[in-house]
Amino acid sequence: MDDDLQPPEVEVNLAIHRPHSARIYDYFLGGTTNFAADREAAAHALAVIPWASAAARVNRAFMHRATRFLAESGVTQFLDIGTGIPTSPNLHEIAQRIDPAARVVYADNDPIVLAHAQALLHSTPEGRTAYVQADVHDPKALLDTVRETGVLDFDRPVALSLVALLHFVPDGAHEIAEVLKAALPAPGSALVISHFTPDFDPAVAGRIEEVYRAAENPVRARTRAEVDRFFDGWQLVEPGIVATAHWRPDPEVPGEPITPGQAFGYAAVAVRG
Repeated sequence: MDDDLQPPEVEVNLAIHRPHSARIYDYFLGGTTNFAADREAAAHALAVIPWASAAARVNRAFMHRATRFLAESGVTQFLDIGTGIPTSPNLHEIAQRIDPAARVVYADNDPIVLAHAQALLHSTPEGRTAYVQADVHDPKALLDTVRETGVLDFDRPVALSLVALLHFVPDGAHEIAEVLKAALPAPGSALVISHFTPDFDPAVAGRIEEVYRAAENPVRARTRAEVDRFFDGWQLVEPGIVATAHWRPDPEVPGEPITPGQAFGYAAVAVRG
């Protein structure tokens, strides 16, 4: 089927003089879609946590494993919010390897992701993908925009991916998550989250928060109890909420040379009963 891109009337203002979390993450992953301001902010972060690039790869690998698990479990629709710069394999590539008919909608608020969104739209002929530029801080408007694409059928289960996103919502993140969760049909929908935490090293986590705040990308590290709240009312999949590297690790894929604590994140998948 035809792939879908945001309508061309959307104004693209890259604001490359200001760092953006998506482009900083792209830099950590070894990408090239980043600018001087992003690299400067990344350098400040690396001065605090030299293993930040490895931590980003650990987080990306969790997304791959979670997507593969859900697709193998029969989930055929995915909504990925906070997509970031396209880095292959993207979520739809993982899902469509298992089910070529899988459908995926990506959403991000960074205009540069829109500029590169064509990389997210190479769907299989049987499946379908779309990209929308939308801000998670207005979840109702985001959901309306996603529905307008017609790619996802909200009468059937949808997997919502909020990977490395909610810590960039310092206030109101739990309320936003509840709005998004309420839009997903039961039973069978799923929730995928990874989140920055202070639990492994509070002092370093505090310094990371300072770095991102100085870069005008404030983050809020949350404890395990706070992360657990995002899954209220849903059933956690084994092994529950664990360090990112510990969520169903793939024994055939070499791990990053960092400890789970150095990944500075929790990860979990839950399903709606």
